[in-house]
Amino acid sequence: MTFTRRSVLKAGAALAAASMYGASAARADASNTIRLGVLTDMAGPYSDLAGPSSIAAVREAAREFANQGFAVEILSADHQNKPDIAANIARQWADRDGVDAIVDVPGSSAALAVAGITREKNKVFLASGPATAELTGPQCSPNTVHWTYDTYMLANSTGTAVVKAGGDTWFFVTADYVFGQSMEKETSRFIQTAGGKLLGSVRFPFPGTTDFSSFLVRAQASGAKVVGLAAGGSDLINAVKQASEFGLTQHGTKLAALVMFITDVHSLGLESAQGLLLTETFYWDLNDRTRAFTSRLKSNFGVQPPTMVHAGCYAATLHYLKAVKEMGVTAAKASGVEAVNRMKAMPTEDDAFGAGSIRADGRALHPAYLFAVKTPAESRGPWDYYKLLRMTPGEEAFRPLAEGGCALSRT
Repeated sequence: MTFTRRSVLKAGAALAAASMYGASAARADASNTIRLGVLTDMAGPYSDLAGPSSIAAVREAAREFANQGFAVEILSADHQNKPDIAANIARQWADRDGVDAIVDVPGSSAALAVAGITREKNKVFLASGPATAELTGPQCSPNTVHWTYDTYMLANSTGTAVVKAGGDTWFFVTADYVFGQSMEKETSRFIQTAGGKLLGSVRFPFPGTTDFSSFLVRAQASGAKVVGLAAGGSDLINAVKQASEFGLTQHGTKLAALVMFITDVHSLGLESAQGLLLTETFYWDLNDRTRAFTSRLKSNFGVQPPTMVHAGCYAATLHYLKAVKEMGVTAAKASGVEAVNRMKAMPTEDDAFGAGSIRADGRALHPAYLFAVKTPAESRGPWDYYKLLRMTPGEEAFRPLAEGGCALSRT
């Protein structure tokens, strides 16, 4: 048999649609059933921060919202971090499988593709995994809610908060591709606005760099109080490990990761990650409510403490289901735009993020937290990794509505 790209995409979408959660042997009345599709990375670089635990988080939201007068059915699929596969699955979910809302979608290019399909099909996109601020900027959509985090918030919170905490001189070690360059540029702007100084930067080839010693030597020689790591994935983990082995942080220098998740810290271990500065919008041990949510997720689905992406999948799904209840299943299924409008009109409230709101551009507002990774001696046990340094309110952490370039902000 000869396989074409088109046939592979169709086969992948068909297999994805067959992977269902919460479906009974005798299907519930379709007119009174909300179908959610969790589109995520099941085995690639985002599988720990999103992946199977994103599905569990959506299931937990549906479980908590049971017996509200309508059924919830959950499908899942692996987009393999390919925008064309993501778009194909989203289209077939809408056309063939009656999916009303798509959740998660880590990877900015895949998320932008799905945002286009949900707008075309008038469905709902509850974005938790992607980082791109374009989803609430020039490429905003009336069908999209961007929940958890974005590049603007990461640069703002980490850059501004670290300077205010005393880290007022910086040197960047940056991956030489679009993401690394843009994160360095954005963070530098916030550092300077807050009164900090840039002492230099060095860019390392991407991909393929495994030895960061020469870049770290230049960073140390600059005398900067903070070394900003504008990289992600294995590059970030390798750079942090080598900085620890090199003794960079033992001389008073702080490392600031511009995007990092608790699963990365877990992979590194506290011995290597101790003292690292990073921003997240959720931490499982932040307060009684986050601990209660984490306990339910572990008890019901056996998953490890969730990342902020998992928390975003839960919170966005819960808020969407609240909107469905308010407006009625028939109206919610008829128009994704109207469902999102109802979500925007309602204050957000959940155990993962607390109280918040959704702006006209689809940006969910909640606080951002600057954390330092604990030393092994400070940690009380597994996954006790963070100590809070500073909280930035959502209205300050995320890009101002007027600056995003979203057409919805002018309507």
